[in-house]
Amino acid sequence: MSYFKQTRRDFLKHSALAAGGLAAGGLTGLGAASARSNELNILCWEGYNSAQVLDPFRSEHGITIRAESLTNDPTMINRLRAGETNVWDLINVNNPWARKIMYPEGLIKPIDRARFEPYFDKMLPEFKAPYKWAMDEKGEQLLGMAQRFGPFSYVVNTDKISRATAEDQGWDLWNDPANAGKYGVQASDDWNVFDICCIAGFDPFKEHSDEEVAKFTETAAKVFKGAKMVSDLATLNQGLVSGEIDFYLTGGTYTASPARADGALNIRAITPLRGPFADGKAGISWIEITSVVNNPDISTHAENFLEYVQSPEMSHTVAFAEGTFNPVTQMGNKACFDLFTKEELDIIQWDSLEEEMARCVEYDIVPDYDKLLDIMTAAKREASGG
Repeated sequence: MSYFKQTRRDFLKHSALAAGGLAAGGLTGLGAASARSNELNILCWEGYNSAQVLDPFRSEHGITIRAESLTNDPTMINRLRAGETNVWDLINVNNPWARKIMYPEGLIKPIDRARFEPYFDKMLPEFKAPYKWAMDEKGEQLLGMAQRFGPFSYVVNTDKISRATAEDQGWDLWNDPANAGKYGVQASDDWNVFDICCIAGFDPFKEHSDEEVAKFTETAAKVFKGAKMVSDLATLNQGLVSGEIDFYLTGGTYTASPARADGALNIRAITPLRGPFADGKAGISWIEITSVVNNPDISTHAENFLEYVQSPEMSHTVAFAEGTFNPVTQMGNKACFDLFTKEELDIIQWDSLEEEMARCVEYDIVPDYDKLLDIMTAAKREASGG
């Protein structure tokens, strides 16, 4: 039985709403109830909004699909908090948010374990069911599906800084005064907070002492003052290729991939050998979880779309959707892995992916994020003369 099969009670509830003329998704009356079988709305990171991903599903089901791409998890979650649970059917964000924030706050709903857990068994070994970040804190409810992932620390031009040197120096690349003016910073606030903590020498994912906050303040000022450019990933990659900069943060397989796809294999994402985390790990990895929104009038296609993107062919399409390119968990399935060409594996740095992920802790929530973000924003403004 489909998880979203409409019961008689649901039908009566929707009929009552329609009779009352309540709006849903910008429609009123009977149109509101009927539209939810004719549309699907997805709030996501880029890739899932690609026509390559959406058009086959759109054509097969004859529905309207709206997919909006943002580049910041908290912003997307705040959209749901502000009342957009009645707009979106699926939300695609990084790993901790479903388990720690969205499900406890009632923003998403569980999905059918019997239907979806078998897909985890075909994923890479570290994602086998029950996969922590796809489950609630009690380990009882399945909250979404894992797909794209990767290490995310920094990117270098290996013609300027060898991979071995970049991995060995690690976060101290930004502590070396000789490197001032040789690097860029991607305009990605949450990840930059993580990285500045790492450069300062402590774990970002915990409450910080006054001494650590002072160190963060000093390090943020140094990082932005020494930056040659603060920009988007396309500009930073261009800067690496042209030789204007030698390295940048924040970056990883995800941000390096467009340059590598253009043939610049000297542009490489790096995970350092040593870092500030308690177990000696040095980098941070991300894993996207796509969840069903707790929409009171959920699209009947929400779970079907989640299943659709699990197929080997569509998983490969998601990995190489327009824009940036990433590994996907479904590469544990030979039928999916065999779709990747040698060139595509080179683009996503498959040769080092396993060892780099092993040197990473997983993206998590910074307890005092707002305080650190304010400090970092002030440092960035001061460095730019704003």
